[in-house]
Amino acid sequence: MSKRSVWALPYFIFMVLFVVLPLVMILIYSVQDNAGHFSLASLGKFFYDKDALGTFALSIEVAIENTLLCILFGYPAAYILADKKLNRSAVTVVLFILPMWINALMRTLATAELFTMAGVPLGKGTLLFGMCYDFLPFMIYPIYNVLNKMDKSYAEAAQDLGAKPSEVFRKVTLPLSMPGVWSGVMMVFMPTVSTFAISEFLTNNKIKLFGTIIQENINNSMWNYGAALSLIMLVIIGITTLLQKGDADNEAVGGVI
Repeated sequence: MSKRSVWALPYFIFMVLFVVLPLVMILIYSVQDNAGHFSLASLGKFFYDKDALGTFALSIEVAIENTLLCILFGYPAAYILADKKLNRSAVTVVLFILPMWINALMRTLATAELFTMAGVPLGKGTLLFGMCYDFLPFMIYPIYNVLNKMDKSYAEAAQDLGAKPSEVFRKVTLPLSMPGVWSGVMMVFMPTVSTFAISEFLTNNKIKLFGTIIQENINNSMWNYGAALSLIMLVIIGITTLLQKGDADNEAVGGVI
């Protein structure tokens, strides 16, 4: 018990049981048929399933729109929170955390009820509003953390060299904050693609996202196809994460240079 590695054992067991094992099960089910034999039919089915392809395209569209909305509203909020001149109270930061203390499903149900009471028809507009409301904190805080820890001497040096405030922001602050932006994009974009509860409640099940297709297949005991769709999403998430990490590092370095 004197070794520090022993204290990591509970976390290792947790990771194996609730992370590694489910991923292995998804992989196994995705390459099997209903009889349990090896088959790539479930994976291949996705590429000629018009319903799944259409839903996936719609999910990407909604995810892009939601991510752009979160950047549009989240970056200015993060900038204000990180600026000591514009925000002198730590209470303001807590106010942005408060919604996250409430279960996301409860927030979604409350938002849907507000739209119903106001007579607003449920559709894509209400879906984007609800998603932006739910995921906005996940965009604000990565950007806020980067801006808050940023070395202020870079901006001061640019000002000493005669740069205008707009030039300081465009050539110094924005490039240095891009790692936070990319982290926020990852935390907003991917969950938006795979979510299903928000779209069900805020569109009255009129709009289906990719997560809904996976849920429907699992609920209908179509485990193999549901696992195949989940695996495809995992692969897309992994590739996107690697590509965006590289782009973020290059852009941040290139912007400063």
